[in-house]
Amino acid sequence: MERTYTSETPQQVGQKVTVCGWIHARRDHGKIVFLDVRDRDGLLQVVVTNPALDLHPEDVVAVTGTIKTRPEKMVNPNIATGHVEMEASGIEVLAHTKTLPFDITEDTQKVEEQVRLRYRYLDLRSERMHNIMLLRSNYYAALREALYARRFVEIETPMLTKSTKEGARDFIVPSRFYPGKFYALPQSPQQYKQLLMTAGIERYFQFARCIRDEDLRADRGFEFTQLDLEMSFVDEYDVMKTVEEIVKIAIPKVGGKLRPGDFPVYEYQEAIKRFGADKFDFRSVKEKKEGILGFAWVIHFPFFKQVDVKDAAEVRDSKSGWTFTHNPFSKPIKEHEEWLLKRKNIDKIMTTQYDLVCNGYEIAGGSIRAHNPEMLRSTFAIMGYNDKEIEKSVGHMLEAFEMGTPPHGGIAFGLDRHIMLMAGETSLKETIAFPMTSTGRTSVMDAPTDVMPDQLKELGISVNEPKSSRRS
Repeated sequence: MERTYTSETPQQVGQKVTVCGWIHARRDHGKIVFLDVRDRDGLLQVVVTNPALDLHPEDVVAVTGTIKTRPEKMVNPNIATGHVEMEASGIEVLAHTKTLPFDITEDTQKVEEQVRLRYRYLDLRSERMHNIMLLRSNYYAALREALYARRFVEIETPMLTKSTKEGARDFIVPSRFYPGKFYALPQSPQQYKQLLMTAGIERYFQFARCIRDEDLRADRGFEFTQLDLEMSFVDEYDVMKTVEEIVKIAIPKVGGKLRPGDFPVYEYQEAIKRFGADKFDFRSVKEKKEGILGFAWVIHFPFFKQVDVKDAAEVRDSKSGWTFTHNPFSKPIKEHEEWLLKRKNIDKIMTTQYDLVCNGYEIAGGSIRAHNPEMLRSTFAIMGYNDKEIEKSVGHMLEAFEMGTPPHGGIAFGLDRHIMLMAGETSLKETIAFPMTSTGRTSVMDAPTDVMPDQLKELGISVNEPKSSRRS
């Protein structure tokens, strides 16, 4: 059908058009019924002179009629189409609806999380959630445009990869072709993007889906999306300058408000001394009330730290009691390269890591990478790995670094957090179309679940029932 969006109707006064969408509200006035019809762009008032029609809120309709100017006293300044309305000549019901489990014309944040996520497709119809999804899409478009203008190339990296040491637990996937062997879902595209630098791409980016088996909280989930960048022939300040330019272009394009001026830069120790943390909010009270976004850089972090014995991933990754603070592929600052290679003064080695913080959150992090194979070997040796173990874990990287890999560095934006801050939300779940519950269950579909025994048999897997669930 030839369709007109509600946002186009103010320019079509006097024309007969068809608008498709959902009935947002119905108001009966005797022989006349007023319908608010909602599509992706907004609302349009429709005047119906056939009140016998069986129409209910959230029914899906195609309404044909003539667009007219509203009487002056009937203008609604609160909606974009408030000075026009449609006089309906025909209505086709495309789909009826049952009674909804909650009212989507109100803010759904008050609805119990389990109910909201079971019916997430309804939750997303609400105005606030719909606007957040549009904000996310528009922000992606603005970032892409800025990156293409700076000669970045968009490349996708694999979702099935190898389990390596990247700081969190892996989600693993069994292989049917290789019984007893497993793939890992990517915690990040870290190694592949470095290999793209070896490949001569020079400037890469990707809106990457990343999956980490971490403890859940309001600003972290199993799945997240990051804008992943990598650049050749750069130092940390080149990467930071590029990122700052992109952020300053993209955020205002979607209505975000930035604190004026360059992003301030703090050494890690300076940030700890001044703010008490490496993630801080340095805005004024007035700026906070106005929803200003205050960005700052934190640079030169300690490369290594003592393993937190309460962190299972750290304990598993390290064999020496030392582990990395950010990732093992970083390069130390120039003054500390010799310390790394000689594996001394481990607690004093500083890395070329740079984090971008905003309003108390870390929203991006990156570093200049070690492109010298001996540096990467030393990092893993400090963590207690012998030559054979290092070769098994990152031998493919060491081999690539011996084949003409340029100096390079990059960064990853936590896009869910970006959207959360711009939308004025406090939970990542409000920015993701289909997030998991706080207990790690999926929206709408009931997962994780059991699988058929023949599937497990085909994969060569047997499942031991947890003791807590065994019957006595």
